Amino acid sequence: MNVEQLRADTPGVAHLVHFNNAGAALMPEPVIEAVTNHLQREARLGGYEAAGQQAAALDNVYNAIGRLINAQPDEIAVIENATRAWDMAFYSLPLRPGDVVLTSTTEYAGNYIPYLQLKKLRGIELRIIPNDEHGQVSLPALKTLLEDDRVALVSLPVIATNGGPVQPVEQIGALARAAGVLFMLDACQGVGQMPIDVKRIGCHMLAATSRKYLRGPRGMGFLYVEKALCQNLEPVFLDLHAASLQTPDTFSLRGDAKRFENWECNVAAKLGLGAAVEYALAQGIEPMWQRIQHLASHLRERLTAISTVTLQDQGTLQSGIVTFTHRHGSATQVQQWLAGQAKRINVSTSTFRSTMLDMQQRDLLEVSRASVHAYNTEAEIDTLAAALAHLPRT
Repeated sequence: MNVEQLRADTPGVAHLVHFNNAGAALMPEPVIEAVTNHLQREARLGGYEAAGQQAAALDNVYNAIGRLINAQPDEIAVIENATRAWDMAFYSLPLRPGDVVLTSTTEYAGNYIPYLQLKKLRGIELRIIPNDEHGQVSLPALKTLLEDDRVALVSLPVIATNGGPVQPVEQIGALARAAGVLFMLDACQGVGQMPIDVKRIGCHMLAATSRKYLRGPRGMGFLYVEKALCQNLEPVFLDLHAASLQTPDTFSLRGDAKRFENWECNVAAKLGLGAAVEYALAQGIEPMWQRIQHLASHLRERLTAISTVTLQDQGTLQSGIVTFTHRHGSATQVQQWLAGQAKRINVSTSTFRSTMLDMQQRDLLEVSRASVHAYNTEAEIDTLAAALAHLPRT
């Protein structure tokens, strides 16, 4: 992997050290150009006319995402963010009173709240899959839970927002398929970081974002819905893009996953998403994943050597999201200290309100989150470690 070229393509690295890729990664030049060029195009031509001129490029966004996750273009919907993409799939499922949804302790609050809402509105039941000794989903426990024929859905993130393990999603998918249960995957922290193949995983639905490891613009995401399932789901919201009027009293749904979209969208951001996917594919997802794991391992080694820092990661397979606590300050104080360095260092904080079940189990209120990407360097990691070692006691 040509790290020098990655960095040359990333103007932001000249100004700061960015370890907040799990929040929003630094965009490379091809993505920046795709977005800004289209905004200029809209200013010169008009919004509708500019979109019409880019019709082929917009269609190619679906092709690119399909190649990225091994799906067909007609199984992809491009939606304004991953949260809404996830919502469009989840709320469209015909869950009934007594149906059971299984999730993990690492589930994100943005997904967990909808479970509770449908528990209140439709009477579904929510059960938490126990963890194994490594802090990831226990496959034997999941197999036992799936023996209940009321289980209708397994839904969880491949990687939690507060770090934690890379879940064994291929084994989870196989168990769900064998039980005849739908499997929905939140891949926001996975897509762009590691290989994601919906056929190997066996998920029926997958939601992901543009802005994290894929390095696309904010305000854009996508949804995968397996073709056979898509034909049987009516989205909870419809418009004249998702469906067509046939008579004054009838309408018909689109035959593809675009039934989950709506007509209006940020065309510049959509083109930026396409450019981000093409850029990631050109670099190679597997080489990027290998480099991310190398950098994360180097960071964990450096942090372990600091007596005032405690690593908080779990799992047999760990991601590029490295989480820790510091004895000299809160996660917010750590973030502020690093941002105030001569060359700004970006990290983020993750609180118990984002992943409440996991954090409560581990008796944590918050963690600092340093998330590496392939364009980061060992020298940047050393700079971060040195700054953390000198954090003054508050």
